[in-house]
Amino acid sequence: MSYLFTSESVSEGHPDKVADQISDALLDEFLAFDPDSKVAIETLVTTGQVVLAGEVKSETYVDVQETARRVINEIGYTKAAYRFDGDSCGVLTAIHEQSPDINRGVDRANKMEQGAGDQGMMFGYACKETDDYMPLPLELSHRILMELADVRREGKVMTYLRPDSKSQVTIEYNDDNSPKRVDTIVVSTQHDEFDADEPMLAKIKADVISILMPRVIEKLPERVKALFGDDIIYHVNPTGKFVIGGPHGDTGLTGRKIIVDTYGGRGAHGGGAFSGKDPSKVDRSAAYAARHIAKNLVAAGVADEILVQLAYAIGVAKPVGIFVNTFGTANVKLDDGQIAQEVKELFDLRPAAIEAQLKLRNPIYRETAAYGHMGRTPRTAVKVFESPYFGRVEKKVELFTWEKLDYVDQVKECFGL
Repeated sequence: MSYLFTSESVSEGHPDKVADQISDALLDEFLAFDPDSKVAIETLVTTGQVVLAGEVKSETYVDVQETARRVINEIGYTKAAYRFDGDSCGVLTAIHEQSPDINRGVDRANKMEQGAGDQGMMFGYACKETDDYMPLPLELSHRILMELADVRREGKVMTYLRPDSKSQVTIEYNDDNSPKRVDTIVVSTQHDEFDADEPMLAKIKADVISILMPRVIEKLPERVKALFGDDIIYHVNPTGKFVIGGPHGDTGLTGRKIIVDTYGGRGAHGGGAFSGKDPSKVDRSAAYAARHIAKNLVAAGVADEILVQLAYAIGVAKPVGIFVNTFGTANVKLDDGQIAQEVKELFDLRPAAIEAQLKLRNPIYRETAAYGHMGRTPRTAVKVFESPYFGRVEKKVELFTWEKLDYVDQVKECFGL
């Protein structure tokens, strides 16, 4: 029997994502001037206020207030009417030195033997629903909000848009787990108050259906376009009004959108957030490594759907456990335990090895902090950082390295594909 599955996304202007972007922008600043920085920064945003807290061990100094204000302005919170804007908000800082008890478990004389920055389990997932091996409901939810942000920045149509927004997509699946049709789309977008409530809501809903969605659909592969019929249920700003939003409408915290950041509820999540953490924290780096493994295995044809779990003990380099679940979709004559054993031999999963393989000790994290850490397109970028204390640094970096299909040939050779 067919069934429904739903995933959501939130925009860069959502208060939790504002917090994530500030935390990751600060991480990038530290790594740009000191790649060995150990960073764990949490951000809270609310009406007219930003609070920064956490632990840092670094040889550089970052103007955290300037960085936070710049990020807020770049997102689009630039007007006093929003009750939260980059130029006038307060910024309180409570950042202190990393605990030496944690640091002694991480740093080693032989860098490749550095211990994991914490205990825990991390998951990676991949499937064949989309070209980037991501679940379709989440992929569409992200695309809707990325396009909505483009419309807002262009300022030609839907000129009433404000930065905060959310989306949700429900897909009907066949009983063989293949997508059958798009069932329901939810879009809630913050907006100016430009009319009486009823005509204002009607205008926004009509624009979402006639302006936003055609732009989204046009960029999709043909097989996904075919899932959009005339019977889609749309819920647009279902409360009827969304003028008060952003950090004024709802307090935002770093790490509160971990399902949006990963797989939209498909697969699994170990519970650790990503943003604001340097790659010695396996909550982040091992989750990227697990995604890299799962994506390359599926792309190589080992299975049509794969979940990978990695588990670590703080201060210990090698993972304490590697688990693989192919959900009965394996295309090789090995059980899941045997596949996990091959993964253990093929991938070096010590934290320092992950950092080196995926080039994680670079300022690459601001770009991850909105619209998902997984399923993004790997690319090279030149990023410029300026400090009144350490001058100007220009770095050529690779973004989203964990999305590269650079192990497919090795996987095929390993599994005889």
